[in-house]
Amino acid sequence: MQAMKVRVAVVQDAPVMFDPERTIAKVGDLLAAAAQEGAEVVLFPEAFVGGYPKGLDFGVRLGSRTAEGRDWFARYHASAIEAPGPLADRLGGLARAHRVHLVIGVVERSGGTLYCSVLFFSPDGRMIGKHRKLMPTALERVVWGTGDGSTLPVLDTPVGKIGAVICWENYMPLLRTAMYAKGIELYCAPTVDDRETWLPSMRHVALEGRCFVLTASQLLRRSDCPPDYPASFPAPDAPLIRGGSAIVGPLGEVLAGPVFDRPAILTAEIDRGQIARAKFDLDVVGHYARPDVFRLVVDERELAPVTKSGDEGTGSRPAPG
Repeated sequence: MQAMKVRVAVVQDAPVMFDPERTIAKVGDLLAAAAQEGAEVVLFPEAFVGGYPKGLDFGVRLGSRTAEGRDWFARYHASAIEAPGPLADRLGGLARAHRVHLVIGVVERSGGTLYCSVLFFSPDGRMIGKHRKLMPTALERVVWGTGDGSTLPVLDTPVGKIGAVICWENYMPLLRTAMYAKGIELYCAPTVDDRETWLPSMRHVALEGRCFVLTASQLLRRSDCPPDYPASFPAPDAPLIRGGSAIVGPLGEVLAGPVFDRPAILTAEIDRGQIARAKFDLDVVGHYARPDVFRLVVDERELAPVTKSGDEGTGSRPAPG
């Protein structure tokens, strides 16, 4: 039986850049603090494990790359994690130790390619889902590959239906519609967008989807980065990423946050019964839809660049499960 009232938490803090081992140790401390506040679902920011290398250009110019930029990419590649893999297993162990549903942004390594991903862990430590960012933004496309439709889960859990949409993916109307159609209730939006415009966007998503929105942003200071990190900071103690995390209800009401310029763990008790009340007058994939005029087709196949003879389709195979 699913619980109607659930305590959720969003974590605003910094990873240890280029050091996944120390970052995961920090995740354990932060999870312990959230669990002490009664959190049953805990969301961490985008690219928390592996880091978001804000300010780096990796030596890219149109038509050329530098040797130094290749060195920084190799360093970034080495600090990513595999999922499944040993460090992902450690994250699962932390979820099990604190008996929480953990939703966390990671930089995922698969062969020579990195992905901005979100991993989902159940309170028994199992990795129950993964979402790879469909469209990296601007220079992110230099260091991250693109996901496909096979990793768009909305997971039916004892605390509600949980999914994740990463940072500026939230500005893709069709992706949001796909998540609404899957019945998402706890809409997780890990990000590094620290602008004043982010919270209005999250309130819009909550109003549009009639769902609870959890958004967790990083806080990144000079001290979180190695001494040779080449990005410039506004001032030694001023954050390069300043946060803005929040929790929003299904009628757009702000339940917690936003918080800027400091670490924070924001919590709120949510009542999933409010979702039906909110959908009374707006259900964009139900009574407020017009399928006779507009329809969305979502390709959820796993698309592979290389297939073996006998695989279904041309350059694709069905998604696992």
